Amino acid sequence: MTSGSPQLSLYNTLTRKKEPFVPIDAGNVRMYVCGPTVYDFAHIGNARPVIVFDLLFRLLRHVYGAEHVTYVRNITDVDDKINARAARDFPDLPLNEAIRRVTEKTARQFAADVKALGSLEPTYQPRATDFVLPRPDGKPDMVTLIATLIERGHAYVAGGEVLFDVTSMPDYGALSGRNLEDNLAGARIAVDAHKKNPADFVLWKQSSAEEPGWDSPWGRGRPGWHIECSAMSAAYLGDVFDIHGGGLDLIFPHHENEIAQSRCAHGTHEMARVWMHNGFLQVEGQKMSKSLGNFVTINDLLETGAMGGQAWHGDVLRLAMLMTHYREPIDFSVKRLEEAQSKLVDWQRAARDGQSTEDIGPDASVVEMLADDLNFHRASVALDAIARQANREDGQAAKQALGATLEFLGFGRDTLLTSGDGWEEPPHIAAAVAARLAALNGKDFAEADRIRNELAEQGIALMDSKDPETGERRTKWEVKR
Repeated sequence: MTSGSPQLSLYNTLTRKKEPFVPIDAGNVRMYVCGPTVYDFAHIGNARPVIVFDLLFRLLRHVYGAEHVTYVRNITDVDDKINARAARDFPDLPLNEAIRRVTEKTARQFAADVKALGSLEPTYQPRATDFVLPRPDGKPDMVTLIATLIERGHAYVAGGEVLFDVTSMPDYGALSGRNLEDNLAGARIAVDAHKKNPADFVLWKQSSAEEPGWDSPWGRGRPGWHIECSAMSAAYLGDVFDIHGGGLDLIFPHHENEIAQSRCAHGTHEMARVWMHNGFLQVEGQKMSKSLGNFVTINDLLETGAMGGQAWHGDVLRLAMLMTHYREPIDFSVKRLEEAQSKLVDWQRAARDGQSTEDIGPDASVVEMLADDLNFHRASVALDAIARQANREDGQAAKQALGATLEFLGFGRDTLLTSGDGWEEPPHIAAAVAARLAALNGKDFAEADRIRNELAEQGIALMDSKDPETGERRTKWEVKR
């Protein structure tokens, strides 16, 4: 840990409590987060784990040093949803070529979207298709992991599939809290008659001549969903690592099954020390779905004005996500976006003109709040206090601290003020402020009040002060919504 860094506490889904975070090796803090399945543009729900774990990545880098943190977020580019989308969109192409078209396009769009959200690139972004077969570099792969599970009695071949035997792991279900007996009793045995147990899940499945596939000891086929992350996390982070993250919907079956595969293949008592999950997302109070017409992609919000009739800056989307604690459900709405935009403009305006220097790190009080299980609400209260101080006559140091802290959090210092999206000072506001100053200096207070009220109706608040050296009246303005 760097000198003066606070003690991190993180909520662990596995233990159901918030715990002090103690890395396995402080010189190599390791985190894995499940990334996108690239069959379609990422929707706004996909943005939440990207933003949440980017914030954690930034915090870990601050506390332990950037060179001591490894962050892996995978790309799933083999999946039956991808196959279906490829066949639909490119029916005249061979399936493998169609799949490549789909995955390359959607992966490029995902990279552009998350960059616009202010997210750093992970240390590694492995693709699932690169880890199916044994690799020249000897990194773990899916076929070898599956063979190991069969050899150790945790998997078996049946009905053309390789299946994981959930009863071979006595504490299967610990992450989700699901009782194995209940899972077995509730399963539809008739549908999967070739399984030893109804809850057993697929590690490898056969591929038809029209489907993508790889030659394996069990015939030409393709991996199940869960084994992909077990291979890629082990490839870059080892058999046991510090933090595994993702959305709440991944706890079962995906993360539960990852744990089973990895522990049983590696012979370890854990896969990751801490399991973190962000809450669900609704849009305008309803579950997001195409049938309800409220299915919104990140790109829609950034480019097309899908909510509120305007394109939103990525910094606004980022703040709107962080305003609710990451473990709580979030209602993503136009009102929330407007609140985030207003607050961000306030912070950026307060930080404006602060000198940028590499020697100034993020404000310690903000870091301390985030160290408490990413408590961004309390961190934003601290930011408000810094902004108030920055708005004073002697606020240059606070301006510098606020600007550095905004950058640390993944926000620009003045993206909404100067990016050409409407926040650069409009000429009519500058003219109105100048006219009001002239009225005040001429003691025409009625006209000055009229101009102030007129600007207030437009959401513009004026702040008067005096130059400390000349005593001349000065006026600043900010957007209030």
